[in-house]
Amino acid sequence: MIKKIIKNKLFYQIFKFGVVGGLAFLIDAGLLFILTEFCNIHYLISSIISFIVSLAFNYILSVIWVFDVKKKQTYKEVLLFVILSVIGLGINQLVMFLGTELLNIYYMICKIISTIVVMIYNFITRKIFIEK
Repeated sequence: MIKKIIKNKLFYQIFKFGVVGGLAFLIDAGLLFILTEFCNIHYLISSIISFIVSLAFNYILSVIWVFDVKKKQTYKEVLLFVILSVIGLGINQLVMFLGTELLNIYYMICKIISTIVVMIYNFITRKIFIEK
């Protein structure tokens, strides 16, 4: 039973997505913290920068390793990825702002929450639109 689950393509894909997402989160959260705490950049600006850097990392590994896209990405596919990513950035910023400003939650805790929300959004949209 366990061997069957491990051999399941979707299970394996979700596992790889989690590994890439975990590494991207470390980049995102680490850069957010460094920019905010040590460079004195407002947390929402730091969040945009860290999100974009981790997104680039995530995109490259997602295309190469997670979703195993063999063909070169077309202009339309890259544009779709950018549009979906801008929506993800908007979700990230909204959660960060609402949590920090309205609920008075520490911005790094809000980052964890926003990452979970955006990760679910990313997996679903990439599965539907990018992997085909």
